[in-house]
Amino acid sequence: MRTTSPNAPSSRRRWLRTGSAVTATAALLLTALATATIAPAQAQAQENSSKVTWTRSCALPRHKDEMACDALRVTGGRTAFQQQHGISPKAADATAPSGYGPSDLQDAYGLTSAAASNGSGRTIAVVDAYDDPNAESDLAAYRSHYGLPACTTANGCFKKVSQTGSTTSLPTADSGWAGEISLDLDMASAICPNCHITLVEAKSASMANLGTAVNEAVSLGAKYVSNSYGGGESSSDATYDSSYFNHPGVAITVSAGDAGYGAEYPAASKYVTAVGGTALSASSTARGWTESVWRTSSTEGTGSGCSAYDAKPAWQTDTGCAKRTIADVSAVADPATGVSVYDTYGADGQGWATYGGTSASAPIIASVYALAGTPSSGSYPAKFPYANTSALNDVTSGSNGNCTTSYFCTARTGYDGPTGWGTPEGLGAFTG
Repeated sequence: MRTTSPNAPSSRRRWLRTGSAVTATAALLLTALATATIAPAQAQAQENSSKVTWTRSCALPRHKDEMACDALRVTGGRTAFQQQHGISPKAADATAPSGYGPSDLQDAYGLTSAAASNGSGRTIAVVDAYDDPNAESDLAAYRSHYGLPACTTANGCFKKVSQTGSTTSLPTADSGWAGEISLDLDMASAICPNCHITLVEAKSASMANLGTAVNEAVSLGAKYVSNSYGGGESSSDATYDSSYFNHPGVAITVSAGDAGYGAEYPAASKYVTAVGGTALSASSTARGWTESVWRTSSTEGTGSGCSAYDAKPAWQTDTGCAKRTIADVSAVADPATGVSVYDTYGADGQGWATYGGTSASAPIIASVYALAGTPSSGSYPAKFPYANTSALNDVTSGSNGNCTTSYFCTARTGYDGPTGWGTPEGLGAFTG
């Protein structure tokens, strides 16, 4: 499987692109023409974006009901982390981290104390397609660098299985998905370093195989399941909902997508927490950080939208969309304000890299759920943020595209599509 974007469109994915790298400078100029004023956080993110380029990690779908991972690997420029710390090497230099690490993310989301004390005995499951042969050793390198406790097969913290639960009969390896896997494992480690991690690898990127992997993760006992992939909606989605995502008492997070405004599945599932993406920058505010909607261009930014197929869950009460609205909450996803990842498998795996995309925000939120504790029996954890909105950082600036109903694609006070109710400020919005 290729790890760069194909040139031909796919019937499943609504946002297929050409080319493997995105240069954000042109997008910034177009945005400037369309926007008279820019909030400070958004301006800072766009300044960073003008210097950062990246590529999609995974091949885009070629077939109906095939998914693509939402990981974006930075290939050049200087990230927000590097600018903040005066680091001169470009982000593509694989010899040192160039994105936010665990202490940054924990601080930004009010999780430092919880990350130090919570999570023991809890298991986060990461669901991805194909195999990453270096998953455990790369995870060890990331955790060692940042001083996190070891998480290995030998000490019982880490487990890698196929979608059928086998530890020996694993899928074919894939370089692009290996980068996604490293991103997911590292974000779970960054937010909940005391948690156990189970990596469940589907044999392909079809919704059926990924969904089977979700079911396997739950059957293995995980109460927190992260999914960093998506595709276009289809009439089959209601069936997928009941077959793969209806797991009461389990927090299931899904990336909202990286193609800007427009609904994707399985983020549209009424049973999951759909996770949007922000640009995260250090600031002089009392919080010390500020966020805006992640958008680099008309075709690159956090996903959001009004589902064409999925029913609206009872706890979602916005009136502009009769069906499911995406997203519920959000976290950092802009590659220009991206996170550090360690990956050594295949052509993409050169060591340290910076990643963005809602593939970063989905495992972050799954891990916040894990810090918060076991969901109550029979509950749908996607509901929890709606009952505790004051425990979130409300993101009120930026947009991810143009839409006839403004809040579907433009941040505002309270609920909006790109960022949902906001980003974590401690654990209060993720318990129930």
